[in-house]
Amino acid sequence: MARLRIWTIGLAAAAVAATGVTAPAGATKPGSGSSTGSARIFMVNPVQSSGDQSLADDNDSATSVPASDYVVVPLTHLDGSGYLRGDYAVVQSSTGTPAFSKSNEFLYNRHDDQFEQTMAYFWVTQAQTYLHELGFGERLPGVLNQPFDVKVDQYGGDNSYMTDKPYRVRLGKGGVDDAEDAEVIVHEYGHAVHASQVPGFGTSLDAGSIGEAFGDYLGVTVGLDAAAQFGWPVRTDPACVADWDSISYTAAPHCLRTLHENLTVADRIGEVHFDGQIWSQALWESRLGYQALGLSTRAWDTTLIDSQFGYAPDTSFSAAAATTYATALRRDGQAAADVVRAAFAARGITF
Repeated sequence: MARLRIWTIGLAAAAVAATGVTAPAGATKPGSGSSTGSARIFMVNPVQSSGDQSLADDNDSATSVPASDYVVVPLTHLDGSGYLRGDYAVVQSSTGTPAFSKSNEFLYNRHDDQFEQTMAYFWVTQAQTYLHELGFGERLPGVLNQPFDVKVDQYGGDNSYMTDKPYRVRLGKGGVDDAEDAEVIVHEYGHAVHASQVPGFGTSLDAGSIGEAFGDYLGVTVGLDAAAQFGWPVRTDPACVADWDSISYTAAPHCLRTLHENLTVADRIGEVHFDGQIWSQALWESRLGYQALGLSTRAWDTTLIDSQFGYAPDTSFSAAAATTYATALRRDGQAAADVVRAAFAARGITF
Protein backbone atom coordinates (compact mmCIF):
# COMPACT_ATOMS: atom_id res chain seq x y z
CA MET A 1 0.00 0.00 0.00
CA ALA A 2 1.30 3.42 -0.88
CA ARG A 3 2.21 5.65 2.05
CA LEU A 4 0.53 9.02 2.16
CA ARG A 5 1.36 12.32 3.75
CA ILE A 6 -0.14 15.56 2.62
CA TRP A 7 1.96 18.24 1.03
CA THR A 8 -0.50 20.65 -0.46
CA ILE A 9 -0.84 23.36 -3.03
CA GLY A 10 -3.01 26.34 -2.18
CA LEU A 11 -5.81 25.55 -4.66
CA ALA A 12 -7.95 28.35 -3.30
CA ALA A 13 -5.35 30.95 -4.19
CA ALA A 14 -6.31 33.09 -7.14
CA ALA A 15 -4.61 32.35 -10.44
CA VAL A 16 -1.83 34.69 -11.44
CA ALA A 17 -1.33 36.25 -14.83
CA ALA A 18 0.74 34.24 -17.27
CA THR A 19 3.12 37.14 -17.74
CA GLY A 20 4.61 36.85 -14.26
CA VAL A 21 4.34 37.80 -10.62
CA THR A 22 5.60 40.74 -8.61
CA ALA A 23 8.88 39.88 -6.90
CA PRO A 24 9.01 39.85 -3.10
CA ALA A 25 9.90 43.17 -1.50
CA GLY A 26 13.63 43.72 -1.26
CA ALA A 27 14.46 40.90 -3.65
CA THR A 28 16.86 41.16 -6.54
CA LYS A 29 15.81 40.95 -10.15
CA PRO A 30 16.77 37.71 -11.94
CA GLY A 31 20.31 37.91 -13.23
CA SER A 32 21.55 40.45 -10.71
CA GLY A 33 22.63 37.96 -8.04
CA SER A 34 26.31 37.62 -8.88
CA SER A 35 27.55 36.90 -5.37
CA THR A 36 28.66 33.38 -4.42
CA GLY A 37 29.40 31.59 -1.18
CA SER A 38 29.35 28.17 0.42
CA ALA A 39 26.83 26.13 2.36
CA ARG A 40 26.67 22.94 4.40
CA ILE A 41 23.67 20.87 3.32
CA PHE A 42 22.45 17.29 3.10
CA MET A 43 23.20 15.38 -0.09
CA VAL A 44 19.48 15.37 -0.97
CA ASN A 45 18.77 13.64 2.34
CA PRO A 46 20.92 11.61 4.75
CA VAL A 47 18.99 8.35 4.37
CA GLN A 48 19.47 8.39 0.61
CA SER A 49 23.15 9.28 0.79
CA SER A 50 24.04 6.84 3.60
CA GLY A 51 21.59 4.00 3.04
CA ASP A 52 21.13 3.93 6.82
CA GLN A 53 17.46 3.31 7.57
CA SER A 54 18.05 3.56 11.33
CA LEU A 55 18.73 7.30 11.36
CA ALA A 56 16.41 9.16 13.73
CA ASP A 57 15.32 12.75 14.20
CA ASP A 58 16.02 12.91 17.96
CA ASN A 59 14.55 16.38 18.22
CA ASP A 60 16.93 17.98 15.72
CA SER A 61 19.97 16.50 17.43
CA ALA A 62 23.23 17.52 15.78
CA THR A 63 24.72 14.08 16.49
CA SER A 64 21.84 11.95 15.20
CA VAL A 65 23.13 12.38 11.65
CA PRO A 66 26.83 11.63 11.10
CA ALA A 67 29.08 14.37 9.75
CA SER A 68 29.68 12.21 6.67
CA ASP A 69 26.10 12.82 5.57
CA TYR A 70 26.69 16.56 5.20
CA VAL A 71 28.53 18.19 2.33
CA VAL A 72 29.80 21.70 1.66
CA VAL A 73 28.71 23.06 -1.72
CA PRO A 74 28.96 26.34 -3.62
CA LEU A 75 26.08 28.73 -3.00
CA THR A 76 25.22 30.76 -6.09
CA HIS A 77 23.03 33.62 -7.30
CA LEU A 78 23.21 35.46 -3.96
CA ASP A 79 22.48 39.18 -3.92
CA GLY A 80 25.49 40.07 -1.75
CA SER A 81 23.41 41.26 1.23
CA GLY A 82 24.76 38.54 3.53
CA TYR A 83 21.29 37.01 3.80
CA LEU A 84 19.90 34.01 1.93
CA ARG A 85 18.42 36.09 -0.85
CA GLY A 86 19.14 36.03 -4.54
CA ASP A 87 17.95 35.56 -8.07
CA TYR A 88 15.75 32.56 -7.39
CA ALA A 89 15.14 32.29 -3.64
CA VAL A 90 14.32 34.68 -0.81
CA VAL A 91 14.35 32.78 2.49
CA GLN A 92 12.46 33.81 5.60
CA SER A 93 11.97 31.95 8.87
CA SER A 94 9.57 32.15 11.78
CA THR A 95 11.96 30.23 14.06
CA GLY A 96 15.42 31.40 15.06
CA THR A 97 17.58 34.19 13.77
CA PRO A 98 17.76 34.65 9.99
CA ALA A 99 20.91 33.14 8.54
CA PHE A 100 23.46 35.89 7.88
CA SER A 101 27.10 35.88 6.85
CA LYS A 102 29.17 38.79 5.57
CA SER A 103 31.42 36.25 3.86
CA ASN A 104 28.47 34.23 2.46
CA GLU A 105 29.56 31.13 4.39
CA PHE A 106 26.49 29.30 5.74
CA LEU A 107 28.01 26.33 7.55
CA TYR A 108 25.36 25.12 9.98
CA ASN A 109 24.20 21.69 11.16
CA ARG A 110 20.66 20.41 11.63
CA HIS A 111 20.48 21.56 15.25
CA ASP A 112 20.61 25.13 13.97
CA ASP A 113 17.42 26.71 12.63
CA GLN A 114 19.61 28.34 10.01
CA PHE A 115 20.44 24.91 8.53
CA GLU A 116 16.90 24.56 7.22
CA GLN A 117 17.05 28.08 5.82
CA THR A 118 20.25 27.17 4.00
CA MET A 119 18.73 23.95 2.65
CA ALA A 120 15.73 25.90 1.38
CA TYR A 121 17.89 28.46 -0.42
CA PHE A 122 20.21 25.91 -1.99
CA TRP A 123 17.51 23.54 -3.24
CA VAL A 124 15.17 26.17 -4.67
CA THR A 125 18.17 27.69 -6.46
CA GLN A 126 19.26 24.24 -7.60
CA ALA A 127 15.79 23.50 -9.00
CA GLN A 128 15.61 26.77 -10.94
CA THR A 129 19.19 26.35 -12.17
CA TYR A 130 18.21 22.90 -13.41
CA LEU A 131 15.30 24.38 -15.36
CA HIS A 132 17.68 26.87 -16.96
CA GLU A 133 20.08 24.07 -17.86
CA LEU A 134 17.19 22.29 -19.58
CA GLY A 135 16.65 25.47 -21.60
CA PHE A 136 13.74 27.12 -19.81
CA GLY A 137 14.39 30.82 -19.67
CA GLU A 138 17.04 30.31 -22.36
CA ARG A 139 15.86 28.80 -25.66
CA LEU A 140 12.48 27.83 -24.18
CA PRO A 141 9.95 29.95 -22.27
CA GLY A 142 10.98 30.72 -18.70
CA VAL A 143 9.38 28.97 -15.75
CA LEU A 144 9.44 30.80 -12.39
CA ASN A 145 12.42 32.80 -13.53
CA GLN A 146 12.20 35.16 -10.55
CA PRO A 147 13.05 35.47 -6.85
CA PHE A 148 10.85 33.04 -4.97
CA ASP A 149 9.68 33.39 -1.36
CA VAL A 150 10.43 30.42 0.90
CA LYS A 151 9.14 30.56 4.46
CA VAL A 152 10.60 27.98 6.85
CA ASP A 153 8.56 26.57 9.77
CA GLN A 154 5.99 29.25 9.15
CA TYR A 155 3.12 27.83 11.17
CA GLY A 156 4.78 25.06 13.13
CA GLY A 157 2.66 22.31 11.54
CA ASP A 158 4.02 19.13 9.98
CA ASN A 159 2.94 20.07 6.50
CA SER A 160 4.24 22.11 3.58
CA TYR A 161 2.38 23.85 0.80
CA MET A 162 2.61 26.38 -2.02
CA THR A 163 0.48 29.40 -2.74
CA ASP A 164 0.58 31.38 -5.96
CA LYS A 165 -0.45 34.95 -5.15
CA PRO A 166 2.32 35.70 -4.60
CA TYR A 167 4.32 32.56 -5.28
CA ARG A 168 5.48 31.23 -1.92
CA VAL A 169 6.45 27.89 -0.43
CA ARG A 170 5.87 27.34 3.27
CA LEU A 171 7.87 24.49 4.81
CA GLY A 172 6.61 22.93 8.04
CA LYS A 173 8.13 21.23 11.06
CA GLY A 174 7.47 18.18 13.19
CA GLY A 175 9.45 14.96 13.24
CA VAL A 176 12.11 15.60 10.63
CA ASP A 177 11.48 19.21 9.66
CA ASP A 178 10.40 19.45 6.04
CA ALA A 179 13.24 21.73 4.95
CA GLU A 180 15.77 19.04 5.91
CA ASP A 181 14.75 16.92 2.92
CA ALA A 182 15.49 18.29 -0.55
CA GLU A 183 12.74 16.24 -2.15
CA VAL A 184 10.10 17.94 0.03
CA ILE A 185 11.43 21.39 -0.88
CA VAL A 186 11.52 20.66 -4.60
CA HIS A 187 8.14 18.91 -4.52
CA GLU A 188 6.56 22.15 -3.36
CA TYR A 189 8.52 24.08 -5.97
CA GLY A 190 7.01 21.72 -8.55
CA HIS A 191 3.56 23.04 -7.72
CA ALA A 192 4.80 26.53 -8.47
CA VAL A 193 6.22 25.31 -11.79
CA HIS A 194 2.75 24.13 -12.83
CA ALA A 195 1.10 27.34 -11.63
CA SER A 196 3.64 29.38 -13.57
CA GLN A 197 3.08 27.39 -16.76
CA VAL A 198 -0.72 27.16 -16.51
CA PRO A 199 -2.32 29.74 -14.21
CA GLY A 200 -5.01 28.10 -12.09
CA PHE A 201 -3.67 24.59 -12.72
CA GLY A 202 -5.19 21.83 -10.60
CA THR A 203 -8.92 22.51 -10.65
CA SER A 204 -9.96 18.92 -11.38
CA LEU A 205 -9.17 15.72 -9.49
CA ASP A 206 -6.95 14.47 -12.32
CA ALA A 207 -5.14 17.80 -12.61
CA GLY A 208 -4.57 17.92 -8.85
CA SER A 209 -3.21 14.36 -8.98
CA ILE A 210 -0.89 15.33 -11.84
CA GLY A 211 0.34 18.23 -9.73
CA GLU A 212 1.24 15.98 -6.81
CA ALA A 213 2.83 13.46 -9.15
CA PHE A 214 4.97 16.06 -10.89
CA GLY A 215 6.08 17.49 -7.55
CA ASP A 216 7.25 14.03 -6.48
CA TYR A 217 8.96 13.43 -9.82
CA LEU A 218 10.67 16.83 -9.87
CA GLY A 219 11.95 16.31 -6.32
CA VAL A 220 13.47 12.99 -7.34
CA THR A 221 14.91 14.10 -10.69
CA VAL A 222 16.47 17.33 -9.35
CA GLY A 223 18.00 15.36 -6.48
CA LEU A 224 19.40 12.66 -8.76
CA ASP A 225 20.77 15.27 -11.15
CA ALA A 226 22.52 17.03 -8.25
CA ALA A 227 23.92 13.70 -7.05
CA ALA A 228 25.37 13.11 -10.51
CA GLN A 229 26.69 16.68 -10.69
CA PHE A 230 28.47 16.57 -7.33
CA GLY A 231 29.31 12.85 -7.20
CA TRP A 232 27.06 12.07 -4.23
CA PRO A 233 26.11 8.48 -3.39
CA VAL A 234 22.54 7.24 -3.85
CA ARG A 235 22.19 4.20 -1.59
CA THR A 236 18.41 3.80 -1.45
CA ASP A 237 15.71 3.25 -4.06
CA PRO A 238 16.12 6.25 -6.39
CA ALA A 239 12.37 6.27 -7.04
CA CYS A 240 11.62 6.75 -3.34
CA VAL A 241 10.33 10.19 -2.35
CA ALA A 242 11.49 11.77 0.93
CA ASP A 243 13.32 8.91 2.64
CA TRP A 244 14.47 11.20 5.47
CA ASP A 245 11.33 13.25 6.04
CA SER A 246 9.28 10.07 6.35
CA ILE A 247 11.34 8.30 9.04
CA SER A 248 8.98 9.52 11.78
CA TYR A 249 5.84 7.99 10.29
CA THR A 250 6.87 5.03 8.11
CA ALA A 251 8.49 1.67 8.68
CA ALA A 252 11.90 0.94 7.21
CA PRO A 253 12.78 1.12 4.40
CA HIS A 254 11.41 4.64 4.79
CA CYS A 255 9.60 6.23 1.89
CA LEU A 256 6.75 8.71 1.75
CA ARG A 257 5.65 7.66 -1.73
CA THR A 258 7.36 5.90 -4.61
CA LEU A 259 7.33 6.32 -8.36
CA HIS A 260 6.64 2.62 -8.89
CA GLU A 261 3.60 1.57 -6.83
CA ASN A 262 2.18 -0.27 -9.87
CA LEU A 263 -1.18 1.47 -9.58
CA THR A 264 -3.51 1.98 -12.52
CA VAL A 265 -6.57 4.17 -13.05
CA ALA A 266 -8.66 1.25 -11.76
CA ASP A 267 -7.07 1.82 -8.34
CA ARG A 268 -8.07 5.46 -7.98
CA ILE A 269 -9.58 6.48 -4.65
CA GLY A 270 -10.26 10.15 -5.38
CA GLU A 271 -7.35 11.52 -3.30
CA VAL A 272 -4.73 13.48 -5.20
CA HIS A 273 -1.61 12.20 -3.39
CA PHE A 274 -2.64 8.57 -3.80
CA ASP A 275 -3.97 8.90 -7.33
CA GLY A 276 -0.93 10.95 -8.30
CA GLN A 277 1.20 7.82 -8.00
CA ILE A 278 -0.50 6.53 -11.15
CA TRP A 279 0.79 9.52 -13.11
CA SER A 280 4.21 9.65 -11.44
CA GLN A 281 4.94 6.04 -12.39
CA ALA A 282 4.21 6.86 -16.02
CA LEU A 283 6.73 9.71 -15.74
CA TRP A 284 9.33 7.44 -14.15
CA GLU A 285 8.85 4.68 -16.70
CA SER A 286 9.10 7.21 -19.54
CA ARG A 287 12.40 8.30 -18.04
CA LEU A 288 13.64 4.70 -18.00
CA GLY A 289 12.37 4.18 -21.55
CA TYR A 290 14.27 7.23 -22.79
CA GLN A 291 17.42 5.84 -21.21
CA ALA A 292 16.85 2.50 -22.94
CA LEU A 293 16.74 4.37 -26.26
CA GLY A 294 20.06 6.05 -25.47
CA LEU A 295 18.40 9.40 -24.73
CA SER A 296 19.27 11.33 -21.60
CA THR A 297 17.07 11.81 -18.57
CA ARG A 298 17.44 15.53 -19.23
CA ALA A 299 15.91 15.03 -22.67
CA TRP A 300 12.87 13.46 -21.05
CA ASP A 301 12.64 16.12 -18.33
CA THR A 302 12.78 18.86 -20.96
CA THR A 303 10.04 17.22 -23.02
CA LEU A 304 7.87 16.61 -19.96
CA ILE A 305 8.11 20.17 -18.66
CA ASP A 306 7.69 21.65 -22.14
CA SER A 307 4.52 19.59 -22.60
CA GLN A 308 2.99 21.06 -19.45
CA PHE A 309 2.55 24.44 -21.14
CA GLY A 310 -0.20 22.72 -23.13
CA TYR A 311 -2.15 21.28 -20.19
CA ALA A 312 -5.53 22.76 -19.30
CA PRO A 313 -6.11 23.90 -15.69
CA ASP A 314 -8.71 21.13 -15.29
CA THR A 315 -7.04 18.57 -17.53
CA SER A 316 -7.82 14.86 -17.44
CA PHE A 317 -5.18 12.15 -17.32
CA SER A 318 -6.02 11.24 -20.91
CA ALA A 319 -5.77 14.77 -22.29
CA ALA A 320 -2.50 15.53 -20.49
CA ALA A 321 -1.01 12.22 -21.62
CA ALA A 322 -1.96 13.00 -25.24
CA THR A 323 -0.24 16.40 -24.98
CA THR A 324 2.86 14.80 -23.47
CA TYR A 325 2.94 12.22 -26.27
CA ALA A 326 2.61 14.90 -28.95
CA THR A 327 5.46 16.89 -27.39
CA ALA A 328 7.67 13.80 -27.27
CA LEU A 329 6.90 13.09 -30.92
CA ARG A 330 7.74 16.65 -31.93
CA ARG A 331 10.87 16.97 -29.85
CA ASP A 332 12.33 13.46 -29.74
CA GLY A 333 10.82 11.36 -32.53
CA GLN A 334 8.49 8.41 -32.93
CA ALA A 335 10.45 5.89 -30.84
CA ALA A 336 10.48 8.24 -27.86
CA ALA A 337 6.80 9.05 -28.30
CA ASP A 338 6.02 5.32 -28.39
CA VAL A 339 7.82 4.94 -25.05
CA VAL A 340 5.65 7.65 -23.55
CA ARG A 341 2.42 6.14 -24.92
CA ALA A 342 3.38 2.71 -23.55
CA ALA A 343 4.23 4.13 -20.11
CA PHE A 344 0.82 5.79 -19.83
CA ALA A 345 -0.99 2.76 -21.25
CA ALA A 346 0.61 0.56 -18.57
CA ARG A 347 -1.11 2.77 -15.98
CA GLY A 348 -4.44 2.48 -17.80
CA ILE A 349 -4.18 5.96 -19.30
CA THR A 350 -5.08 5.86 -22.99
CA PHE A 351 -5.79 8.50 -25.62
